Order: sequence, then C-alpha cells, then structure tokens
Amino acid sequence: MSEKHNHNCIDFDDLMNNIKINIEKYGLQVIIIEATDYLPSFAYSIGLWQKYNHPEIICFGLSTSLLHEIINDIAEIVKQQNEKIIEKKNYSNIFEDSRSEFLKVHPENIQDYFGSAINYYGKEDFTALQLVWTDRNDKFPWEKDFENDFLYKQPLLDRNIDFKFNEPKNLTAFTTRQWLDKEKPIIRVVHDEDGDWQFLTDDEISTENIIIVALEQLILKDKTLNKLFDLNYGEEAERKFIGDIWMRNKIEHDNEE
Repeated sequence: MSEKHNHNCIDFDDLMNNIKINIEKYGLQVIIIEATDYLPSFAYSIGLWQKYNHPEIICFGLSTSLLHEIINDIAEIVKQQNEKIIEKKNYSNIFEDSRSEFLKVHPENIQDYFGSAINYYGKEDFTALQLVWTDRNDKFPWEKDFENDFLYKQPLLDRNIDFKFNEPKNLTAFTTRQWLDKEKPIIRVVHDEDGDWQFLTDDEISTENIIIVALEQLILKDKTLNKLFDLNYGEEAERKFIGDIWMRNKIEHDNEE
C-alpha cells in the first residue's frame, strides 16, 4: 500500500487508480518521496481523511522503508483503535527510546507536499498532521541544543509560511544591483550545484551588477519566490513577470575546452 512517487515518474492515471484501489483495500495509500542531495525524504498518507475523518499524516527525514512503516503503524492506530492522534502531545510508543509529537500542517503548506492527495481529492481543504521526531539526545527541533546535523531533515509545516527555504534566513544570496536600486523583478533563479542561490533580473550579469544580500531580504520583498524553496541543486527556474508560472530546468553548462 505504498507508492514511490518521484516528480511525475509514475503515469498519472495509473497512480490515481492505485490510490483508489489501495484505499478501498487497506484504508490508505502511502506516497513516498525519496531524498535528493538538497531535500529530505518524506512520506504521507492518502485516505485517512476520506475513510476515517482523520487528518492525513506526513513525516520527513528518515529512510523510505521506515517512513512507510511508520505511516502504516499510525494508520493502524487510527483504524483499529478508532483513536484520534492528538496535536502537540508527546508520544513515546512510535519510536523506541525517543519521543515524537504531531503538529498541524498549515493550510498554505498542503499544496507544497501533498500533490498526489490534492489530485486524488480534487481539492486542498483536507487537514494533515506532521509527525516530528527527536534527535539522538531526545530533543525536538524547537528545543535548545537540538543537533545541527538534523536541523534541515524535517521542515516544520505548522510555521515558517513566509519563509519556506531550507536554509538560514541570513544565508548570503546573489542578486543584481538593479533589483535593489530600481526594484526590477526577479525573473530567473539559479540554485548552483555547490548550493549558492542566484536571483536575477533581466540585466546583464557582471561583477559590477551582482551584489550579495540575505536570502530573507529577497523573500520579504517578493513572496512569490517562496515557490522555489524546493529547487534542487543544479536547477534553475524562469518566468516573465511576478506572478507568472515558474518554468524549471536543469542548468545547462557550456562544454568549452
């Protein structure tokens, strides 16, 4: 009752049919998204909302096999015990020797992570809970001394609506002087393979034009840039104007000898 789903690699009609069959047979479908070099793995349920009037469940940052197992285990609690998972309650029976907690997914984050569920339900107004796990010291991400190694393994979907990127707000990013001085719109965004972000206007790129600003400064000025928070290393996106649809592509390199 799981389906590995990596950016439209499964035929849409087949996926929707599989979801319908598995919900009828098992009570849910588990969608698994594998990690990339930039983004963590995650998995979520489809069907709990429809069959049991219960929020869907999502979890990040673990192996795909463990994510699959956990989503199914939680679904069994909902199905067999008719138990509602309680938001912000500490659970000690989901992981061995560590705590977990469920956060309510903010409605504005549904569209970013529940694509197959949205397609299946035909709308975004279902509810979801995020299962959050603790680090090796049994600390949650919002607690003091949480391990830095795990800081970006599980984005917290109940918050950070105005800044969705997977980096610190003060991360240095490259943009043009024309964006800062003349308020020209960003129409091209590049996420280099080394992790650098470039937010470019339609001006010529030169050492005189390029400046460095904090990533948050760009997002505060243009919230539509948040749509590119999941742009992977080695990818770029282009549009014609603010509000236009972003067209994503792999960065093409000139093979000059």
